[in-house]
Amino acid sequence: MMHDPSIAYRFSTALVREPAPSVVDGMRAEDRGSPSFDVFMEEHLAYRAALEEAGLTVHVEPALPELPDSVFIEDPAFVLPEGGVLLNLSAPSRDEEPDEVREALSELVALTELPEGFVDGGDLLFTGREVIAGLSKRTTQEGLDSLAKILAGWGYPLRPVAMPEGLLHLKTGSALLDEETILAVPLLAQSGVFTGYNVVEIPEGEEAAANALRLNAVMLIAAGYPETAEMLSIMGYEVMTSPVTQAQLLDGGLSCMSIRF
Repeated sequence: MMHDPSIAYRFSTALVREPAPSVVDGMRAEDRGSPSFDVFMEEHLAYRAALEEAGLTVHVEPALPELPDSVFIEDPAFVLPEGGVLLNLSAPSRDEEPDEVREALSELVALTELPEGFVDGGDLLFTGREVIAGLSKRTTQEGLDSLAKILAGWGYPLRPVAMPEGLLHLKTGSALLDEETILAVPLLAQSGVFTGYNVVEIPEGEEAAANALRLNAVMLIAAGYPETAEMLSIMGYEVMTSPVTQAQLLDGGLSCMSIRF
């Protein structure tokens, strides 16, 4: 089955969820301080505006105070043109999130459920011709085996890759630039996980900018990383920026806060 690889970054719709005041209690691998709910909300509004400016219609779901991490709506589901897969999250505090996403997504796309194992959406990088999947602390081989069977029916191979230490998710340190090119932190770029692609390394000291989004003609990156912005502009990309200082305190970023399709 042949696909147009540009489907990996051509989007018309995004699903987001408002942060709740409880987001200050969200999970984090390293405590660098708690986010400010007020600032988080300001940055989330700016993020939604950036998605709209890039040409997406944004559907906003209400906050879920009982689920502090639910603003990171990408993790419980994975959506491709053929449909969506509700994933299973390994973090016990997040195991109710897929049910909440089901309610929101079912009106927009056809859904199936991951039958076994655990997969976080943040570990899945769709390139148009395949899904590169990181085996992380949140994503298991059993989960990827289950997902691979679903994706095979849609004509997409899944390629599991070993994650180097120091990254929560695959997309913490990488993003798609185009059908043949991936932006990545040196740790991933030099690991060989992106064999078959051109890999562009993030400038030293701006590693957090690797969690970026290609949205139609726009490359959306986190604000505050001028070398990365300049590099991508020189490469010919239309660069937009959006602040994510509060999400970053919870190991989050631009890709985590929306499901795009």
